[in-house]
Amino acid sequence: MKTESIIFDMDGTLWDSAENVAASWDEIISKQPDIDRRITKEDIQGVMGLTMDAIGNKLFGELSKERQMELVDECGSYENDYLRLHGGELYEGLEDTLKELSKKYRLFIVSNCQSGYIEAFLYYYKFDKYFVDTLCWGQTRVSKGESIKQIMEKNNIKNAVYVGDIQGDLDSARYAGIGFIHAAYGFGEVDNPDAVINSITELPDILEEV
Repeated sequence: MKTESIIFDMDGTLWDSAENVAASWDEIISKQPDIDRRITKEDIQGVMGLTMDAIGNKLFGELSKERQMELVDECGSYENDYLRLHGGELYEGLEDTLKELSKKYRLFIVSNCQSGYIEAFLYYYKFDKYFVDTLCWGQTRVSKGESIKQIMEKNNIKNAVYVGDIQGDLDSARYAGIGFIHAAYGFGEVDNPDAVINSITELPDILEEV
């Protein structure tokens, strides 16, 4: 059976929001009396793709779990507002590619982000019209693989591929029993993807082959 649905990762696949995410987080962290550090673009790029609790542990591991989540929740909430106003850096050719794909496939997003992050992306660029449904860690609090399975069950998806940029994305696709296309222009390397794209614009042609 040919692919009928495409499920996308967000960061490193559809856009790179690291610079604006870092700016928003740094505003919040700079006001915290118990933290003496700055949040940089490199910090954010280093945690892209992780669940929010894992991000808290990596960035603020010296603090209690409760305090980590307090910070992550506050930063994430402000980040959503910030991105709704400022957006991020789209990969070249993204909208034309989504427009083309949406005529033939059902498009979805599953991400390890907080609630409101995908919505900020869709709101700023007015991309709602291209996607059937989205799901994130903030809604499910389970692994990305489980979230992929949930969105597939909800939308009666029988044959899909996941498009992502890091090994965790590939592992999640394998867990959900679907194919994986590596967005090699993103943040990571992976082992044995089903296909590789070096630009989002290559996706329509690759899908004809997988």
